[in-house]
Amino acid sequence: MSLAALFFYLFAGVAVASAFMVIASRNPVHSVLFLILAFVNAAGLFILIGAEYLAMLLVVVYVGAVAVLFLFVVMMLDVDFVELRQGFLQYLPVGVLIGLVFLAELVLVFGSWTFGQGVTGAVAAAPSDVTNAVQIGRVLYTDYVYFFQAAAMILLVAMIGAIVLTLRHKPNVKRQSIPVQNARTKQMAMDVVKVPSGKGL
Repeated sequence: MSLAALFFYLFAGVAVASAFMVIASRNPVHSVLFLILAFVNAAGLFILIGAEYLAMLLVVVYVGAVAVLFLFVVMMLDVDFVELRQGFLQYLPVGVLIGLVFLAELVLVFGSWTFGQGVTGAVAAAPSDVTNAVQIGRVLYTDYVYFFQAAAMILLVAMIGAIVLTLRHKPNVKRQSIPVQNARTKQMAMDVVKVPSGKGL
């Protein structure tokens, strides 16, 4: 067995086991930690096939941002998962039915899938002097640049919408208003009060 095959079985085995533990763990914090482990091993599999850019994205975006965000949310909310599991059995038949529907769809898709006319299963070899990141950049910013910009605009609109939906103005909180501060005059800012001698305000 070669060294690459050994690492493939190692990464694949740990990824499958950690993915199973994500749904089998009773503690949600442990589930998120197993999810991070699954992402790291999937990144190792990407490195084995020469897609180091995708491996870097998987580690930076999913492990460094999404999974850590899940972990902090789970730890900060302190959700009572025992109470949530009390009504689990009443939704079990519906869940089993949906699972069977998805399984039937997968069987139909993979059972009837074939290559098109004149299309082979081989992948064209990339030039050895061009890295994976350069190849993705050339394709992304030349052939698919409009789709890339459209996806960026959709994400921007989604981010602005999330901020608008979650923004709450509290009535008793004093907020800074730059135009009002710039329009203040000396008469608006202070009052001169003459206090008689020997008397307080």
